[in-house]
Amino acid sequence: METWEWIVIGIAIGLALVLALAFLRIRRRRSHLKERFGPEYERTVGAKGTGRGEKTLREIEGERETLDLTPLAPIARERYLEEWRQAEVRFVSDPRDAVRAAERLVVRLLEERGYPPQDDNERLVALVSVDHPDVADRYRRGHAMLDNVDGEASTENLRKAMLDFRSVLEDVVQGARTAA
Repeated sequence: METWEWIVIGIAIGLALVLALAFLRIRRRRSHLKERFGPEYERTVGAKGTGRGEKTLREIEGERETLDLTPLAPIARERYLEEWRQAEVRFVSDPRDAVRAAERLVVRLLEERGYPPQDDNERLVALVSVDHPDVADRYRRGHAMLDNVDGEASTENLRKAMLDFRSVLEDVVQGARTAA
């Protein structure tokens, strides 16, 4: 073989190695995002496409890493659980007000843990999804049900919203799956 043929073969092998390493890196990064975000990964990628969705998730993950989240003190944990019981009792007499109180309680809990106050509810949910991916959609669903309640609110929809908010509260109070 001539020298130029060896050079072409060497370049081809080098290019193949570079492509293989790039593919493995992308695959590893995708696997990390799927594991970290759970169902939120599928939702975001489904809405924005793989490239843009994964970029968004990496940005959210980076923003989350800058937060100083702290576990709740036992007394604070008990206070939130007691406030939750009061909201549930209130549901019987005024379901809409109880669900609103439940959502406010969840937002206060998130802020006390260290999540920044948000005007943009979706951004808050995205940040929470880094550590609590399994309940992010439940918060979103509860919030949507509360927003879509008209004058004649469906008590069943309010009940579902209350269950969704309870799921979020329990997960966050217990500190489930807090990022390392």
